[in-house]
Amino acid sequence: MEKLITIGEAAQRTGLSAKMIRHYEASGLLKCSKRSEAGYRLYDSQQLQLLGVIKQARKLGFPIAQIQSLLDLLQNPDRTSREVKSIAQHHLNEIEHKINELQQMRETLKQLSDNCSGDENANCPILDGLCQNSLK
Repeated sequence: MEKLITIGEAAQRTGLSAKMIRHYEASGLLKCSKRSEAGYRLYDSQQLQLLGVIKQARKLGFPIAQIQSLLDLLQNPDRTSREVKSIAQHHLNEIEHKINELQQMRETLKQLSDNCSGDENANCPILDGLCQNSLK
């Protein structure tokens, strides 16, 4: 019989907080844990593995809905790698889009900042640029 562990030990083994584990359970990412006679949550090795996957997926910035899809695929022996790759590729495309937006933001802000002397003069090219860009 497999040894079940408490939420505290699950938190320690996974590096997640007990609060986050309860959150993942409440949100449906992790099915409800078994309970001890005293009402304590108990977790098995499969739930620990799923918690590890959740943690890694969150580190990679996957949203909850995509994590749920990945967990469903992980537990589906009939899955195809194409399905998994599709989710990962979609997320990668979103990350690349965000990176491009951030690079454009950085370049615009750098240009505005470079044009400002930062002295006692009331004239401010940064504010002028923000006003101009707000009308486009």
